[in-house]
Amino acid sequence: MSKVEEFEDLRPLLFSIAYRILGSVSEAEDAVQETWLRFDASATRPESVKAFLSATVTRISIDVLRSARVRREAYVGPWFPEPLLDDPYQDPGRAAELADSVSMAALLLLERLSPLERAVFVLREVFAFGFGDIATAVGRSEAACRQLLVRARRHMDAGRPRFEADRKERRELATRFFDALAGGDVDALRSLLAADVQLVGDGGGKAPQLARAVVGADKVARLLGGVFPWLFQVDVSFEPHEVNGQPGAIFRDRGGRILHTLVLDVLDGRIQTIRSVINPDKLGHLGPVADAWAVDREVRQARGPQA
Repeated sequence: MSKVEEFEDLRPLLFSIAYRILGSVSEAEDAVQETWLRFDASATRPESVKAFLSATVTRISIDVLRSARVRREAYVGPWFPEPLLDDPYQDPGRAAELADSVSMAALLLLERLSPLERAVFVLREVFAFGFGDIATAVGRSEAACRQLLVRARRHMDAGRPRFEADRKERRELATRFFDALAGGDVDALRSLLAADVQLVGDGGGKAPQLARAVVGADKVARLLGGVFPWLFQVDVSFEPHEVNGQPGAIFRDRGGRILHTLVLDVLDGRIQTIRSVINPDKLGHLGPVADAWAVDREVRQARGPQA
């Protein structure tokens, strides 16, 4: 097998590691590309190509995350990971761990960890790497890695997100939600929401966004039922799609360009959190991006003086 073939065979794993450490599709893709360049430039073949490439992409991702955290501290409004529609790495034996670890809720929880804790947690808890390979990847002793994992687990267990176990039930609830959204049915929306549901948006100051989270079933239902029918009147459309392993949808303007994504956290038969990513910088990997400000102006014109 050639170097290129070996690398391409492992590319899905490398991207999945990098994305969970970074929470960014574009940065993860860059980390994978840099890993290839280093692999291609190496004069000797490593004993384990998988171990070498995994360690390389992990170290690159840690370095990128350290600088990214400084930028995120100055971010305008809530910061969410870049939406991921399909995780390229598949492992039937760890399907549940992979799906939960890529959710928006889990990635936001990982943001609380140090870069080293995050890398160790991802490699061990999500991908089941041995401590020897983890130690090589992060440049620490196995004992130190075990301590990093203990601290990471403590942070994660304190706020670990829980989701509806039955994926079919989640999809059915999401279908009812989007049907109610399309019809502007406030009562139907309210019936699907948890009492303390939160609606939060990430615009990064580059698109229309909520000034703050909207909390409570009645407030969220009224906002959704009051806004989305007007979006549909200016030919905004949506397609249901899993986003970060959870039920969600992709919204497009009349030209088919990506306007935003919406993802739902479901627990105990109710929607607990609704997250929207509308920052255009986080949507480019999904396709051509809409001008959200232009859509907002259209909606305001359609609504007239009442807007």
